[in-house]
Amino acid sequence: MTDRAISPLALTMGDPAGIGPDITLALWSARKELDLPAFLYVGDAAMLVERAAHLGIALVTSKATAEEASAAFAHALPVHDIPLARPAVAGSPDSANAGAIIEAISTAVELTMAGRTSAVVTNPIAKSVLYDAGFGFPGHTEYLADLAERATGTKLLPVMLLAGPKLKTVPVTIHIPIKDVPSELTEDLIVRTVTTTAADLRDRFGIAAPRLAVAGLNPHAGEGGALGLEDDAIIRPAIDRLRAAGIDAFGPLPADTMFHDAARATYDVAVCMYHDQALIPAKALGFDDSVNATLGLPFIRTSPDHGTAFALAGAGKAKPDSLLAAIRLAASLARNERKAV
Repeated sequence: MTDRAISPLALTMGDPAGIGPDITLALWSARKELDLPAFLYVGDAAMLVERAAHLGIALVTSKATAEEASAAFAHALPVHDIPLARPAVAGSPDSANAGAIIEAISTAVELTMAGRTSAVVTNPIAKSVLYDAGFGFPGHTEYLADLAERATGTKLLPVMLLAGPKLKTVPVTIHIPIKDVPSELTEDLIVRTVTTTAADLRDRFGIAAPRLAVAGLNPHAGEGGALGLEDDAIIRPAIDRLRAAGIDAFGPLPADTMFHDAARATYDVAVCMYHDQALIPAKALGFDDSVNATLGLPFIRTSPDHGTAFALAGAGKAKPDSLLAAIRLAASLARNERKAV
């Protein structure tokens, strides 16, 4: 049953040589059993038909506008067609198709910011493929923020949230080497990250009074300075500022005791200081059904929490669980946002 309370989601194709087409097709073919929210596939229609035939999936596509997608979804997979430069071969990424991959992302954002679709859900990309074609961003998150900034004229701080059934985490610093974390970690960055997180938890996740546990950087949160000064010199003052602003943030907490069952019951999100501190527990507790959501944008964006898995592409073995969770979370956030208006 299609969710008609919101506009359809915009689902990007990701890298067409990866598992994005496979898991998209798997979900659409089970849409009735899954009660899947309607989405508009933004990508190459011919590639999707070819992959479906290869996987033995019965597929009907319909080149559709965003306004037509919800009605079409029950009987056909609605597609906003963005042709590839070269035919996609499962498992063999091709930088010649980088332009279409990037265009699919920008088109999904444009549709969503115009209110024609309710959220952006992105299939996995291979950043190295895009770099070969001159893509100037570290990944999806930074490109999405740039698109939003160009559209609004407002400088944004995109925040990565890993949302699973047992744990939500946010890394303050993301795709940088470990050796650079102490120098990149600032009081202001922590304050801005937590403030953005708290606002989206209230406005989109419907958590009226979010509780944010803030991890320390060093072992045992610095052990009073014996194991590092950053926890007391940077993280603690940031938490004091947040609490003064009315945000329920607490810490810095030793990261090694933050993620067991009893500890997780005391907070809604764990704010971590670097990538692996956030992603290791998130993936350990929900590898197949965690979702990557970008906070701080003027539109909703989610994605599966895994990569392109080129080795599985076209084999019929890729699990669609994380994409299903991403689609369901995007629809839920869109409904919450609609209610708040």
